[in-house]
Amino acid sequence: MAVADLRADEGEGALGAEAEKSKLQKHFGRADIFFFLVCTLVGIDGLGTLATKGGEGFTWLVVCVLLFAVPSAALLAELGAAFPDEGGPYVWVRMAFGRLVGAINNVFYWVTNPVWMGGTLVGTALGGLMTFFHHGQAFSTTFQYVFALAFIWAGVLFAVLSFRVGKWIATIGALARFALLGLFSVLVVAYGFVHGFHGPSAGSYAPSFSGFVVLVPLILFSLVGFELPSAAGEEMEDAKRDVPAGIAKSILATGLLYGLPVLGILLVLPEQQASGLAGFPDAVRQALTVFGGTVTTAADGTTAVTLTAFSTAVGYVLGILVVVVAFTSGLTWIMGSDRTLAVSCYDGAGPRALGRFSERFGTPLRVNVLSGVISTLVFVAANTITSGDAGKFFTVALALAVSTTLISYLGIFPAAWVLRRRLPDAPRPYRAPAIGLLTVVSTAWIVFCTVQILFPGLGDGWFTADFRADGWAFSERWTYLFVELVPLLVFTALAVAFWAVGRREVRAASQLQAQPQHAG
Repeated sequence: MAVADLRADEGEGALGAEAEKSKLQKHFGRADIFFFLVCTLVGIDGLGTLATKGGEGFTWLVVCVLLFAVPSAALLAELGAAFPDEGGPYVWVRMAFGRLVGAINNVFYWVTNPVWMGGTLVGTALGGLMTFFHHGQAFSTTFQYVFALAFIWAGVLFAVLSFRVGKWIATIGALARFALLGLFSVLVVAYGFVHGFHGPSAGSYAPSFSGFVVLVPLILFSLVGFELPSAAGEEMEDAKRDVPAGIAKSILATGLLYGLPVLGILLVLPEQQASGLAGFPDAVRQALTVFGGTVTTAADGTTAVTLTAFSTAVGYVLGILVVVVAFTSGLTWIMGSDRTLAVSCYDGAGPRALGRFSERFGTPLRVNVLSGVISTLVFVAANTITSGDAGKFFTVALALAVSTTLISYLGIFPAAWVLRRRLPDAPRPYRAPAIGLLTVVSTAWIVFCTVQILFPGLGDGWFTADFRADGWAFSERWTYLFVELVPLLVFTALAVAFWAVGRREVRAASQLQAQPQHAG
């Protein structure tokens, strides 16, 4: 079958695809793709968790980079270079498996991001502000809601603007990551020279099943997204050359930006202090004592940090960088995934009304607004369900975002192998080696981790102390499952409904075109 036949499957264009594509603006070059990928891949919401698990966290990070990030990136580099269509991740799955599978997979791919924006990322930004500006104390409910609304809807505003503007926000976000994580790495080394280098024992680096269950889903969540720039494939200046090059550079940058801070925490902070960290901002605050301040550790491993005026001022700067990093993480994902949903809708896998791009900005305005509404609802719902408990709020939102994200790759990764077999003669500027093996390995990681997110510890001790999320008791395991599983079922039903609406609209448009035209 020819490439054109698969791209035109079931009447693409009947709902105005060409009209919408004519609104797209080319502003996406090779450097932009690299910075966009760094901004997409490197977050800080999981760094503290990796460090609290001792050397094992670093071991699993290295294993996942080598045996998951590299294989999956190779698959996505081939897809992005060979099929540089707008809405790439959706188009690849639809070409490989059909419009219904594409619709379901794409809703999971898209909905992850408003869930993540309104849940984990708001929580991370608030955590950074609390740590550096509020002495670790919770803000009032009113402040939390005002901040969350500003955070979410500022993201929507920037997503509405064209890539000509949005790419610079992503570049600022990438530079903020280099500044924040680079400075932190320097700080922990300086802290080590002042207080001595400790480091966990060699045995703590040995991997375990409990560490796999707790850490690997979070690590995989941090290492997916190499395909996201391809959501704007037809807004790139030269996707066939730039996508593989950008992905190759971003793998190295991502590994270093994650690995060096985690290794620094492990080698510098005493094991008892590292295990008492509540998150990355806590580690930064503790390292800031090299500029002046003290750290006291209680018997339970929790620490109390007192900073001088100068170290507090430096902390303010780093706290702002934490907010910028969290904000731009959500923004890049919203910019990409909103495009995939809009493309699926004008392709007939969703309501045509959501498949419209702005004439002025060349962006999917309606989907951008919808993402903002969902983010707001997620923040309100998660905050209500957990009764304002920040710990439970964070773990619930993060687990849901991780599960929806990983599920979407069950369609994306196999698409590379399927399209290689169905379209062997399609031009491929980059060809992934041993594509069958890479597909099996990448997909197997996703399947196992998805199961473990829903049933932590299944096969050893479901929801026992070694596996359950922080802040949850064994007696709450069914509540946890309910909070995670029900949204997944709702998202699946939403995807099927989108597909049904889109299918009906395609048929109606086809029948209208088939009617004979009479002269007036």
